Formats: sequence, C-alpha cells, structure tokens
Amino acid sequence: MTVTIWHNPACSNSRGALALIREAGIEPVVVDYLGTPPDVATLRAVLAESGLSAADLVRSKEAQFTELGLAGADEATLLAAMAAHPRLINRPIVRTPKGTRLCRPPETVLELM
Repeated sequence: MTVTIWHNPACSNSRGALALIREAGIEPVVVDYLGTPPDVATLRAVLAESGLSAADLVRSKEAQFTELGLAGADEATLLAAMAAHPRLINRPIVRTPKGTRLCRPPETVLELM
C-alpha cells in the first residue's frame, strides 16, 4: 500500500499520524509541503478526494490568514493563498488507496490503512 503524508515535523498531529503509519509497518512517502508547496490543481484534487472544502483545509488561526484578509474568501482565493503560503494548509494530509483525509486527530489515519 502506498501512503503519502503531507508532513510538518513541527506539528504534533503530523508527527502522531506519521508514527501511527510507521507503527503499522508502512514507510510512507513523506512530502515536505512547506518546502515544495502543492499547486492549486493538487489542492483541488485533495479536496475532491477527501470531500473537504477549501475552508476546511485552510488554517484560519494562522497569522497569515488574518494578514491576507482571507476571512470570508471564496474557494479560489483560499486555494491560491494556500498554494502561495503553504503554512496556511492544515495538516497532516494523508493519501492512500483507501482515501484522503485531514488526519486531525492523528488517529484518523487508522481509517486509511
């Protein structure tokens, strides 16, 4: 099974999900989404796969969210902002053949394995 995780090592939820994947005996593809941000098309694919909206995926408590005036923004604006400022992307995102989820709390990843 191929498992991909959009990971931020500074995030406890991300570290927890990664640990659960590895405890299941799977070595995932770890994507440093802060260093290599996804483009808008990839973000749209994640939304389609997960059933989330851009508002669900954006970190509204991040300072950049307020600085960029994103409160009440439409989906296209939020996606463009997340692509340009990947710290705005909620994490961790885990993609497997069984689905794609925002794994908050980390135990959510167990549904995908």
